[in-house]
Order: sequence, then C-alpha cells, then structure tokens
Amino acid sequence: MKIKILLALSLIALMYSCMSTTKLETSWADPSFNAATMKPFTKVLVLAPLKDASSQRIAEDKIAKQLKPGVAVQSYTYLTPKDTDKDLIEQKLLKDGFDGVIEVHLKDVQKSTSYTPGTTYGGWYGYRNYSPGYYSEDKTFMVETNFYSLKEKKLLWSGTTSSLNPSSLDQTMDQIIYTIKYELQKKGFLKK
Repeated sequence: MKIKILLALSLIALMYSCMSTTKLETSWADPSFNAATMKPFTKVLVLAPLKDASSQRIAEDKIAKQLKPGVAVQSYTYLTPKDTDKDLIEQKLLKDGFDGVIEVHLKDVQKSTSYTPGTTYGGWYGYRNYSPGYYSEDKTFMVETNFYSLKEKKLLWSGTTSSLNPSSLDQTMDQIIYTIKYELQKKGFLKK
C-alpha cells in the first residue's frame, strides 16, 4: 500500500516538473499613466519577432485573439520585408490609424542544473529498494513584453515573464498571454 502511494506521489511530482510554469518577474508602468483619463486603443500592431516565421505567426495570432476584436493587427500581415526603418514604420502606422504597439520578444534563455537526491525505502524482512539521484538541466525562457503609445511616442508598460522548461510554444504563449493580460488589466491598461 505504501509503495502505491509513493509511486502515485512520484508520478504527480514528475508531471509537475515537466510542465512549464510562467510567472511575471518584472513589471514597470509609466508613472504619468492615468487609467481614468486614458482613451481605449483602437488599432494596435502586434509584433513578435521570434526565431522563425511560423513561431511569429502563432504568437501574434494568439495575442491578437486576446484583444478586443478588430483592434489588433498582426505584424506579419501588415509589415513587408522592406519595412526596416523604425521612423518610416512609425509614420506609416500613424498614417494608417494605429495608436499602439505591443511587442513581445525572447530576451534570454537561462540554463541551470539541479540535483534530485536518491531515495531509499524499506520493505518487509529487510528488503530495501533504492532509487538513485539524478541531475537535470532546466531552461528558463525570459520573454519581454512592451506596450507603446504611438500618439504619445513613449513606452507605457514593460514586463518580463519567465517560463521554466516550456514544452510547446503554443502552451507557453497561452501562459505568457494570460500572465501579461492579467497584469495589464490590474494596472488599468486593458478593460476586463
């Protein structure tokens, strides 16, 4: 009976150790920001320059889906490969009625090694079972999100999330978006 309970607890611990956990590490908001006087953003460019075009599309689509319908425009549908000059892009955005930009990018990948000690548990008649210890490498992905006002030409909010051992881009993006959305609602940048 004890072995079954120990086995069940070990499986639960293993499942949790394999799941990605995302949390907000840092958050900064413009001190002059006043949620009561802010007008809602009507057209926001979503920019997620990730390692490949497919990852970028997945991230930008997920972020846009979480905003009010019709407000977000994914950068991959708007910008062209010729759009490289920041000032010209900004002018183009303003001309086309954009008032904000949300930018999400991978800031860093931190690696660490942890040791899980072995366990010994006894049985009947002096029989002992031993599970050896092991080392594992953890990867923490640091993702920075910035929220800009184009009309005011300034950064309104910035936050960094950490995701421990993400297993899929899709799932990790959901966790990052949930964490950031919660923080932006709490600060008054997004309406609930």
